[in-house]
Amino acid sequence: MADTTTNDSASSSAATPARHAHIPGWGVDRERSSRPAVPMERTPPRLEGVHWTQPAQQPQTVEVLCSTERDSTITPIFGSTLPPQGASGGLRRAAFRFSENDLRHWLILLLADRTDMVEGVIDDLRRGHVPNVVAEMGLGAAWTHDRPRLVRKLAWTAGSAVLLCWLMGRKRGSRRVR
Repeated sequence: MADTTTNDSASSSAATPARHAHIPGWGVDRERSSRPAVPMERTPPRLEGVHWTQPAQQPQTVEVLCSTERDSTITPIFGSTLPPQGASGGLRRAAFRFSENDLRHWLILLLADRTDMVEGVIDDLRRGHVPNVVAEMGLGAAWTHDRPRLVRKLAWTAGSAVLLCWLMGRKRGSRRVR
């Protein structure tokens, strides 16, 4: 079978736009005069209706934790979440004492998230609301869509619990004087 492609740069460059015209964004790295989006581009970009160079500072009504990389100022716009509170809030405050490129920062934030989850369950129980753990963990969806994986996970969890109980009982039994 004969190869119909050629290495002639003149013939291949003329055919390139037609061959690749169906690919969105093709040709954006070409010279400016032959780019497909040049009539739409504007340098500097036009920002209609913007009357500021930086947005106005959002009022700070709750404690906002800031990265150590910033010069102790918060960004003009930030999420207005709940303030850090309880043990998880203390962990978050501790995490933000470290730089974002420090692993301790992220590990402490992960621990704070898990602590916040436990605090939420305790708060629900204190208010008399028993959480629906099966639905919240997505066990119904896992049973419907990935049953073998769920069965393996439950088997490992049950096995680990039995092993832990056996080890704890064995230690208690060895302390008894016979």
